[in-house]
Amino acid sequence: MNGNDVPSVGRKYCSREELKQVIINSYDAILVTDGNGIVILCNPATGRLLDVEPQELVGWHVEDLINNGIYDRSVAYEALQSCKTVTGMLRNRHGEKIMATATPIVGKDGKVSIVVVNSRDIGIIEKYLEALDKESKKADRYKTAAGYLSEKDLKQDVVIAKSEIMKDIIEQCTLVAKSDSTIMLSGESGTGKEVMARFIHRNSPRAGEPFIPVNCAAIPAELLESEFFGYAAGAFTGASSRGKAGLLEIAHKGTLFLDEIGDLPLAMQAKLLRVIETGEVQRLGSTSIFKTDIRLVCATNKDLGDMVKKGLFRSDLYYRINVIPITLPPLRERPEDIPVLAEKFLEEYNRKYACQKSLPAGAIHSLVKYEWPGNVRELRNVIERLVVTSVGNKLDVENKLDFKDDVPLLAGETEAEEMPAESSVYRGTLKDYLKKAEEQYINQVLAECDGRIGEAAKRLGIHRTMLYRKKKQHSSMLS
Repeated sequence: MNGNDVPSVGRKYCSREELKQVIINSYDAILVTDGNGIVILCNPATGRLLDVEPQELVGWHVEDLINNGIYDRSVAYEALQSCKTVTGMLRNRHGEKIMATATPIVGKDGKVSIVVVNSRDIGIIEKYLEALDKESKKADRYKTAAGYLSEKDLKQDVVIAKSEIMKDIIEQCTLVAKSDSTIMLSGESGTGKEVMARFIHRNSPRAGEPFIPVNCAAIPAELLESEFFGYAAGAFTGASSRGKAGLLEIAHKGTLFLDEIGDLPLAMQAKLLRVIETGEVQRLGSTSIFKTDIRLVCATNKDLGDMVKKGLFRSDLYYRINVIPITLPPLRERPEDIPVLAEKFLEEYNRKYACQKSLPAGAIHSLVKYEWPGNVRELRNVIERLVVTSVGNKLDVENKLDFKDDVPLLAGETEAEEMPAESSVYRGTLKDYLKKAEEQYINQVLAECDGRIGEAAKRLGIHRTMLYRKKKQHSSMLS
């Protein structure tokens, strides 16, 4: 290649003028000293940081800049003395913090020939780090929120109704979903309060934010405060070293659904009331206050008004959360919904168990005439039971279910296995007999609570972890 050829990859070097423009237009402050610490070059960004004209700095010794109050520390001088790169914090004459890095350039003689100093306003770095921290916390919040959400198909939460009373309620919920007003859902257990709460969230401006469902009755009283408010690192023995965000913090910008709110202890009710009034959350063991913005939807199967009269529920909290009361009627008062709900659940379990079963015409009559004390939840469980146990593609409602009892049972099934009355029927120690009785009673209570561990543990008067342990013990005895 001769001197007239132009390399296809472009030029190999910057021109002197281009290099000058790089230094002048650098956003970072650039200052260069000679091997004696005399400033020989600085760009406009240096002048902005130190609040002086750049040309005024040329010719000054870096120590003189300190003596004249231009800044309080010279990393260039430190780099000259140590022959190593030095990074440090300094302040200009106005007390503004600057992050500077001085890099010594050593010549062939082994001595420092020049020192290059790059500086930047620490305020910009702190703002950037703060923005990163906010994004990180937001990501952690969504990740934690996902941990509270079940993995069930959201199609299960679609509200289906044929009765006029439920159509009116759906219309009302669609309307109030657009506001941020607190909603109180009341109704018997199993009427679909959480389903309606999710419906409200999905139709609200907060639909893209977390929906956090909390069963107030399932959280042990001693853990309520840490669950709701979270805690700082090392707040108490056994606390996570990283701390933990509380439910009120996780639900920020989204919807917090407090199911069974009537089971909250009075002390916790007072703390929740303060959060509603101020929007402020403080983690246990922390001095920082977090401003939270949540939409509150509450639910209960109790008469909170009566609880207020008995002193079991705070009147001030009651009036705060009872802004828009909506009562969900039991299934027996809207029989028109039973066929459409049954078909919906049948479709759901056909998909789950990869089958194509259907309800015979006569089965609908049997389902409608039953009073469903367990409401929609009970209907769902019965349909799943029929899908699993029926032979062929027709649900064998007449032969598989006995609707004369309080609870529809499989043919031949009893509510609780009776303990043998005579010692000749059951043999063993008193300890073994008591274990058997305990197992049967636990199974009975679990069945009555539809398998909900928290509710069953409360009825049994034991902690939920103890209930898990006993279930595990009984399973191991059978294996």
